[in-house]
Amino acid sequence: MTTDTTAIHSFKQDISGDSLPERFTYPFCYEAHPVAKLAALEVQEFLSQYYDNEHNFGLDPDHAGIVIGKMFGVLVVKNNENQLGFLAAYSGKLAEGRQHPYFVPPVYDVFQEDGIYLKEMRNLVTLNDQIERLEQDERFLAAKALFSETEQAANLEIDELKKQLRMSKKDRKQRRTAAKDRLPAEEYEELLELLKQESLKQQYDLRVIAQRWQERLDVVDQEIRQQRLLIEALKEERKSRSGKLQQLLFENYRFLNARKEWKSLLSIFTDDLDLMPPAGAGECAAPKLLQYAYSHNLQPLAMAEFWWGASPKSEIRKHGEFYPACRSKCGPILGFMLEGLEVDNNPMEENPALGKELQIVFEDEDIIVVDKPAEFLSVPGRYVKDSVQTRIQNRYPGAILVHRLDQSTSGIILIAKNHNSYVDLQKQFLRRTVLKRYLAILDGVVAVQTGIINLPLRVDLDNRPQQMVCYEYGKPAQTRFEVKKTASGYTYIHFFPITGRTHQLRMHAAHPLGLNRPILGDDLYGKKSDRLFLHAEYLEFDHPKTKERIAFTVPAAFEEDEKFT
Repeated sequence: MTTDTTAIHSFKQDISGDSLPERFTYPFCYEAHPVAKLAALEVQEFLSQYYDNEHNFGLDPDHAGIVIGKMFGVLVVKNNENQLGFLAAYSGKLAEGRQHPYFVPPVYDVFQEDGIYLKEMRNLVTLNDQIERLEQDERFLAAKALFSETEQAANLEIDELKKQLRMSKKDRKQRRTAAKDRLPAEEYEELLELLKQESLKQQYDLRVIAQRWQERLDVVDQEIRQQRLLIEALKEERKSRSGKLQQLLFENYRFLNARKEWKSLLSIFTDDLDLMPPAGAGECAAPKLLQYAYSHNLQPLAMAEFWWGASPKSEIRKHGEFYPACRSKCGPILGFMLEGLEVDNNPMEENPALGKELQIVFEDEDIIVVDKPAEFLSVPGRYVKDSVQTRIQNRYPGAILVHRLDQSTSGIILIAKNHNSYVDLQKQFLRRTVLKRYLAILDGVVAVQTGIINLPLRVDLDNRPQQMVCYEYGKPAQTRFEVKKTASGYTYIHFFPITGRTHQLRMHAAHPLGLNRPILGDDLYGKKSDRLFLHAEYLEFDHPKTKERIAFTVPAAFEEDEKFT
């Protein structure tokens, strides 16, 4: 491609005969176009030859330092002369912030010399230094230590006096009780007055001692109060300047769309969504790529993003695999930037159950057992209302799903036809007396034949509905597994979920701390295929009315697929 901009790259091989996409990639759910894959391969070749020495992706065991995998993106573009090329970008910072000309620049370069960000950061560093010097001042630390020692001594003496007061109060009560029937009325009244004065004197003594200690504390506190107020004022100034700097950055991140309209990051989130932009918004690969294309009059044709490096500890990211753009940070930004482009339809708005039928496995007056096909919603979604629930309720308005399966998972779903049955079955699920067995095909061979996976899960707030491992906020999630057989590089495995978290089996299979082998066809945590090879094949429970133990088995359609044997 003829251009004076080194960030635009020509394909090494002739792609003139390759078909180009009719519409631009829908960034949040897609399968990478072949031309975008070719561009990604060239970027990966560059990374292997050059950047593995500049940034520790965790691929070289001899490379010291912190391991940080990265999301990279490619954008296939066409210029005004109909010449094809591609752009490359990465999310966040790379190689300690040094910008390489192979990649497009950030939307707003916070590290530009004499820029607002660096100037203000220097001011904040100066404030931090001042605060640290004041907090570590020897006289200040000595005064704080003396105050702490004095306060501790005061508390010990006052607590001891209060203990004595409680004992004296108990003693006076006993003396009153003993004297009430023994002493004449006049002497008893004199005793009461004596006891009252004794109580008042002890309370007075306690107040005097507490006041003396407070005076001593005030003297010590006076020595540190002025410096403490100065530290608090500097911290408040730091907080204020940090907030203003963040606001300024949000205003300086300004994005273009295909119509050549501008909008700031702050406006996209605050004005349109009434939200503050999340940290790191605007630093992802996709906005950088589109911004560069629009700024240089390039027509975007196709985009793809891939992970390069070791997987993070909490998320599922496989080296070299393609992933959609994140929704929390990029969703609003790309929503604006794609205005004016012909974009692929959102697959989530298409009904995956169209033309598919539910098979009734068992039905009586209390329950229904159905075999749900793969790519069939259990309950109505945001865009698509067709689901197991809606179809069953069209026949039985009072029917309630007792549990759910992921849209991509096939197999047994249990439905209660009345409220009493639902309550009874729900209790069985909560007590974990319901036995469930899933069959899956894993993309790879698992060495361990049996075991229990215990990885707590929570939703990835930046990328719903994906889940992530989290030991701080995650909910407990346990899965027992038994390998059934291995064949042609795949593993047939039975999963017995002990808990029932969202995407539990998929995460436990794919995560490096789990089996480290994604379920075949898993478009979220592995590689997309013609289906997700996960099937709920067995369910055992007590009938809600008869209390008879019953079980159902529905074999998976893929169980004896020739291509896996």
